[in-house]
Amino acid sequence: MIITRTPLRITLGGGGTDLPSYYEQYGGLVISAAISKYIFISVNRTFTDDYFLKYSALERVDRVEDIEHPIVREALLAHAVDPALEIVSTADIPSGTGLGSSGSFTVGLLRAIYAMRRDHVSAGEIADEACRIEIDRLGRPVGKQDQYVAAFGGLKTYSFQPDGTVEVAPLAISTEVFHDLEDHMLMFFTGYSRAADRVLEEQRSKSSAGDSAMIDNLHFVKELGLRSKVALEQGDVEGFAALMHEHWEHKKKRSSVMSNPNIDRWYEIGRANGALGGKLVGAGAGGFLLFYTRDPRRLRTAMAAEGLAEIRFTFDSDGSVVVVRD
Repeated sequence: MIITRTPLRITLGGGGTDLPSYYEQYGGLVISAAISKYIFISVNRTFTDDYFLKYSALERVDRVEDIEHPIVREALLAHAVDPALEIVSTADIPSGTGLGSSGSFTVGLLRAIYAMRRDHVSAGEIADEACRIEIDRLGRPVGKQDQYVAAFGGLKTYSFQPDGTVEVAPLAISTEVFHDLEDHMLMFFTGYSRAADRVLEEQRSKSSAGDSAMIDNLHFVKELGLRSKVALEQGDVEGFAALMHEHWEHKKKRSSVMSNPNIDRWYEIGRANGALGGKLVGAGAGGFLLFYTRDPRRLRTAMAAEGLAEIRFTFDSDGSVVVVRD
């Protein structure tokens, strides 16, 4: 049996500039952090000549081509994995919540397949392959950051070049800033982001068509990402929090379904109760509100009164790893 553990992520700046429809023309930049919430993939050889999948559904098929789960099907096809195989996935956080679960799932599955074959693969290679599966083979309107953060872990800057290459660099912050972020960034669940694909598809189509408002918005968000990087590396955490707020105000302009009245109200309640800045994590329309505050107790009390559950986290430094190899 092989079991892999792959982190989910939060975006700290530049979100949305990692989609090919933008970075292939202008280059993108995203600051992201892997967090201590994970997807676990187990792969086990069985005594039955078929493929048995357990995720939010159950599948038992004789041929790879008959697998309904698109990512599993494409990954097994790409590696010509023989039957007599059981694949099970479990997660700390359900999918559709804006934390990059699809990219983490793909990376974790590929990591397990390579481990099963005892093949070495680098974090960059596995992230690139995961992107090819999701973006090229499946045609999903997603970016590249989820797969790269899942593979590399840590707090890093990802520069997406027009030729498709990705430059990965650690965020050069002090230990003090690292722990300050862990202590003062709070995340609350607002509901499932069922409209996320619609938001991403709208961004992709408008960017591809050269829509000036969308392109200008993404240019500005990329600039905010660069400013956020500088603020964090200079130890100006409150300045970073102010940029989070500015980012959210511009992010909402990308789509009419990016937010909703409830999310807007919860965000303002957070701001009125000690949050210096915040944003909705992920494509939008639901998922998690992420805040930075100097008064965590006050903010937690206000969000609890609204019925929002907090998800506590620390940062993950490992990326996708094999945790069991039997």
